Amino acid sequence: MGTRALIVADMLNDFIDPRGALYVGPTGREIIPFVAQEIERVRAPGGVVIFVCDAHAPDDREFKRFPPHAVKGTWGSQIIPELPFRAGDYRVDKTRYSCFARTNLDAILKTEGVDQVEVAGVCTSICVMETVKELFDRDIPTLVYRQGVADFDPEAHAFALKHMERIFGAKVV
Repeated sequence: MGTRALIVADMLNDFIDPRGALYVGPTGREIIPFVAQEIERVRAPGGVVIFVCDAHAPDDREFKRFPPHAVKGTWGSQIIPELPFRAGDYRVDKTRYSCFARTNLDAILKTEGVDQVEVAGVCTSICVMETVKELFDRDIPTLVYRQGVADFDPEAHAFALKHMERIFGAKVV
């Protein structure tokens, strides 16, 4: 059996803090204790924790669809203080919805011998779902925690959970 990894998507100040540029809302704050617990659960037996984080240029094309957020090097692009980054964790900066697009995430998973991935974070219907799709394309078994994901839009959140389970074969618990 290989290594288990937890991908923590976009648990950044701009999404999770009420002062953030693209605050997800109270549901984003509500998942923090569960995500913190899962991070520790995966770390304890030597699993891999990977924080994937929006890190946009000031003129990123995504800002045509969303307000400017998580500009690289700003407070908004920092991981929330409730989920401390530790030695041995990975931080993968991204500029697209998928955690794999233009990143070294695939190489990290291969280097670490990861054969199953758990996913938590925001936004369920965008970055989380796009990442689960990429894991499906790589034939990596995936688990998504209902308690560990949040979205701006409750309907999109519900759709994304069903879609990830039915179409991408993720186990949603």
